[in-house]
This record gives sequence, structure tokens and C-alpha cells, in this order.
Amino acid sequence: MTNRPLEGVRVLDLTWVRAGPWATRWMAVLGADVIKVEWPEPALGGSTGRVVRTVPGMGANPPDIAPTMNSDGHFNDMHALKRSVTLNARTPRGLELVKKILAQSDVIIENFSAGVLSSWGLGYDEMTKVKPDIIYVSMAGFGQAGPLAEYTTMGPSVQALSGLTSLSGVPDKPPAGWGWSYMDDTGGMYGIIGMLTALQHRATTGEGQHVDLSQVAAAITLTGPALLDLSVNGRPSRRSGFPPGNRTTWPGTPVLDNYRGPQAAPHNAYRTAGGGHNDWATIACSDDSEWQALVGVMGSPTWAADAKYATLEGRLKHQEALDAGIAAWAINLDKYALMERCQADGVPAMPVQSSQDRVDNDPQLRARGMYDPASHPLLGTWPMQHAPWQMSGTPTPVDHGAPICGEHNIPILVEWLGVSREELREGYQDNTFWPRSVPIESYLLEALEHAGAAS
Repeated sequence: MTNRPLEGVRVLDLTWVRAGPWATRWMAVLGADVIKVEWPEPALGGSTGRVVRTVPGMGANPPDIAPTMNSDGHFNDMHALKRSVTLNARTPRGLELVKKILAQSDVIIENFSAGVLSSWGLGYDEMTKVKPDIIYVSMAGFGQAGPLAEYTTMGPSVQALSGLTSLSGVPDKPPAGWGWSYMDDTGGMYGIIGMLTALQHRATTGEGQHVDLSQVAAAITLTGPALLDLSVNGRPSRRSGFPPGNRTTWPGTPVLDNYRGPQAAPHNAYRTAGGGHNDWATIACSDDSEWQALVGVMGSPTWAADAKYATLEGRLKHQEALDAGIAAWAINLDKYALMERCQADGVPAMPVQSSQDRVDNDPQLRARGMYDPASHPLLGTWPMQHAPWQMSGTPTPVDHGAPICGEHNIPILVEWLGVSREELREGYQDNTFWPRSVPIESYLLEALEHAGAAS
């Protein structure tokens, strides 16, 4: 990992679940030495990130790989390029070692509820005694201060509390929300923005600081257009005919300018050949010339020559019949073929893509190497999500996945922090370096024996 933008920066990673690990994932891609402190306790369920017991809905184990705490593909992607050390920070010895890592780190980051680190004896004041210029990034749902600070949140509740969930869906139906925890990923991005800003400040002034992120507040900033629509136009986000789903104007409702952009018709997703769950393509014609181009792409069908479709006003008024005609044409084409035909004639159109489509079939992402293979000691070689940017001077490839649990115990605990091999062996049994409730992984003992033989 040489010649990356954050090379030389060390991050003490105490994150869990998704938002925090997503922030540190990109720090590692940018070249930071991210040391993930883990405690694979089954009582924590899937929240550690590693699936250490059977949890409904957790885990994405490849079908030909036996399920273990190291076999989850989701975890493998989320923790790519990091280093893993196992220790119990809630024990005196574990906390002592965390402070030793902290003393030689630039950043410490966590996304627990407010006050958790203070309860361990590791509040910000204590951190600065160990490392005066440390940058501490906390990512609690409501931040570290205020009457709601101690409330716990997850990505879906952050979305609901901020108002984002209420903005989703279609008219006359309850808000739909998202199938994915959108604010976990977005919260992670706000976390890394805060960390990079604090690093720049320290480079200028020599001063560290506490970056106190509220993920709910971060989500509220994304509701700005809806708040503007309410304050300027007096329109609430849940009203008759809005949100308009795939359309810019819902059929049968007044044609109003709204914050999503100008009216357009057609503006919808259409079923394509194949019949699969994601076999759809979107088409949007923002003006009469794009509509006429689409008519030509469709082979100038008789129905499309009807005068009622000649203007935007007419197409909006007759959206249902318009969409039915387009759908009858689209159903005979592969979604990628439809995209290519439309785009070739200047008609905005794109396929609806599943996760598999994005990895295996998207021609643009393939050309940019977005999912090039990366290695993992247990899973082998799999496509791995790379950065959406390409840096000519400081490349940031993702050439290997997440560490296996405790993979770096020897180099970090023994070779760096001075833990003796005997203490490490005892700690694997006494709840210091491995949970009593989890059988010790054989590779940890083998690494210990190997280290002893090498010395």
C-alpha cells in the first residue's frame, strides 16, 4: 500500500455495524493504516460486523465456502485493507493496550451510542492525556450532547427520524423507506469528511480535536429540498399526487412544478424482455424533440402519431395510454439493448440493475475496473468494490479483502506492543484476547506457535 494519499496516517478503529466501518474502509483504501480492534462476542449478534452466530438476515456466505466468522462476503468488502487485532477493551489489560495503540495513532473513530467510550475510561479528555493531538471521530446517532444524545439508532431509524423515510414512496401509500440502510453508508461518508477536515486542521495548527458527528443531523441536511418546498410554496412532502413515484406528475393530479425538476413525459420504468425481477429500463423525454426521437427508435408506431402526444401537455394528460404503448415495445427488448438504441438517438434511457448486474454486466463499471478481483485467505479471489475515483498520481486499488479475525495479533500485540507470547496464550483463555464463549480459532494458536519457533 505505497504511494497512497493517507500513507503514514494510523487509525484506531473501534467501529461496529456499518456506518463506522464504512468510514474506515475508505480511510484504508486511501492508504491509512487502519487497525480494527475486534471482540467477536456472540451476544453481540451480527453487530460486530462478523457473523459469529446464526442471525436471521445477516451474512452473505458464498455457497461453496463453509460458514465461519471469516467467510462473510459483506464483511470482507466492508473491512478491505484493514488490520485486525482481538482484545477486550473492557478489561484493564485490554484498555491499557488500546491506549498504547492510541498513543501512536492519528485518529480514533467509533460509532457507539454517546458516552460508551467514557464508560470504558476512554473519554476524549482521557485520550488527550495519552495523545494530545489525537483526532477523535464519534458517530453517535444524535451526537454526544443534547437531551436525546443517549438514544440509540440504526440506519433505518436515522432515516425515519430525519424525515427521509417520509419523503419516499408513491401517492396514497405509506412511506416506503429503503431496502438498504442508506444513512449507514452516507453517515460513513460524513465521518470520513470530518476526519479529513480535522487532519488538515492539525497539519496547519498542530491541534487535534473531537469531531462530534450526529448521523441524524447529517440525514436532515438531505431533506433540504422538501423543507424549501414547504417554506416557500407551502406544500408538505406528503400530499395528493406526491411523491409521484417514477413519474414527474402523478396521473390525475394537478400539473405542478416541484423540487424534483421539470415535468416530463414519458418518464417511467418499463418492463423489458426476460421477465426477471430487475428486467426493466427507464426512459425519460424532457422535451418534444426527445419524444420524437423515441418515436423513431420505436419504429414510428401508428399510435405514437396521435396528436394528443405531440405536446408535453398532452403527454402528461395521457400518461397511462402513453406508457402502455411504450411498454408494448419495450417488452420485446433486452434492457441493455433498449438503452443502447435510445442513447444512440439522443433519448435518455438506462437499465434497472440488480447488484449482480452492477458487478457482472454494467459495461461502464467494467471498463473503469470498479469491481476488479481482490484476494482473501479463506474466500479466494472475488470481485471487490473499488473506489469510484481514479487517481493518476496516487492510485488506490483494493487488492485484498478484510483480514481474518485476529490475523494481526502477533505483529501488533507481540512485535509492536510487547505482549509476551505466554501472555497472549493465556489471554486467549481468560477473556482478554478472545471471548470465553467462542472456541479459539486454530489459526491463532498456529500463528502463536510459529512466532515462538521463529524467535
